[in-house]
Amino acid sequence: MSTILQKDVVIVGAGLVGLSAAVALHQAGYSVVLVDRQNPTKLASTDDTWDTRIYAISPRNAQWLASLGVWQRLPPTRICEIQAMDIFGDMSQKPLSLSAADANAENLGFIVESSALMQALLKQIALLGVPTLFDAVCEKVVNSPAQVALKLSSEQGIESQLLLAADGSQSWVRQQLALPIKQKAYQQTAVVANFKVEKPHENIARQWFLLDAEGQSNILAWLPLPNNTVSIVWSVSTKLADSLLKHSDEAFTQQVKLAGNAMLGELKLLNKPIGFPLSLQTTQQFAEDSVILMGDAAHRVHPMAGQGVNLGFRDVMDLMELLQNKHQFQRMNDASLLKQYKRQRKSDVLKMVMLTDGLYQLFGKKNSFIQSVRNWGLSATNHKSIKKMLVSNAISL
Repeated sequence: MSTILQKDVVIVGAGLVGLSAAVALHQAGYSVVLVDRQNPTKLASTDDTWDTRIYAISPRNAQWLASLGVWQRLPPTRICEIQAMDIFGDMSQKPLSLSAADANAENLGFIVESSALMQALLKQIALLGVPTLFDAVCEKVVNSPAQVALKLSSEQGIESQLLLAADGSQSWVRQQLALPIKQKAYQQTAVVANFKVEKPHENIARQWFLLDAEGQSNILAWLPLPNNTVSIVWSVSTKLADSLLKHSDEAFTQQVKLAGNAMLGELKLLNKPIGFPLSLQTTQQFAEDSVILMGDAAHRVHPMAGQGVNLGFRDVMDLMELLQNKHQFQRMNDASLLKQYKRQRKSDVLKMVMLTDGLYQLFGKKNSFIQSVRNWGLSATNHKSIKKMLVSNAISL
């Protein structure tokens, strides 16, 4: 082995979660190196077309990103505040309406493109001078309670107190350490696309819970973007997704318009729709010895709540809080510290899984009684005190 780097933390995976962790740890005074088999600086989009991968960032996470100096690097023209959300059941035209005003809040969150957030994080990484090893292939990882050792195909070695595995749902680190994962395929595909809309969207996110002709669940979300543009995420059966993706642009646009009850008038498709399969994926092993799983490496949930990347950011936030409050002589990979981390993350992720998977199950059943219950539930929730509670919980995520 040619050289061995000694670091407090090595992060494998330079996606949004890995990048944010690198910034947070560096600013907290820890020595960090960021490793990825690809070079994200070459992948980040720089054109003006709207990214099809969109995230709903909670107010709390936006504040955290601002504390890292990242949020300020986002172009203001690429951020859209969510002022309200309308949720439609499958038997009623009257939605459950939630607004920031229900909880005297400024907004419910922000819609941001993945590529814009990636570029902002990469700029901050470069400004801070965080060491990176991009285009670097991991070859071997040895994990122990004392330290973790990572070997790259270049013969470069890295030894650290902690290794953060933020390398996605097919995590190489997780597989190398044989850490178990629970998976559940939804037999659904999320079809995503962006549209220019005729009528003002008024910064309202809209979501329809529907059933198709075969009784399969059908969840359509219209997320507001600047310049009267919307991003749609249509979670449908794989069979229906295959059909939609084969449609002409005109036919696909018409289907989206009809499914949304022509709520925003005429639509103009801005990009070719794409689809990606949906699944629920969770682990019980958020940490093992000196390795911590983060982001999609630890959990993937249904996109209906837009909480995927928020959960990943909260992984980092919880770790940073524990490190900030630890005893000065306590090591970063101290067993009791990581036990606290696992307990906190299990609780948070379980709540989100229960919410998203529970809603999927509730709206995925073609049963007249269940249909009546869920639509009554949406109607009954249109009570001021209940809405205030829901909004307050949502903006605190």
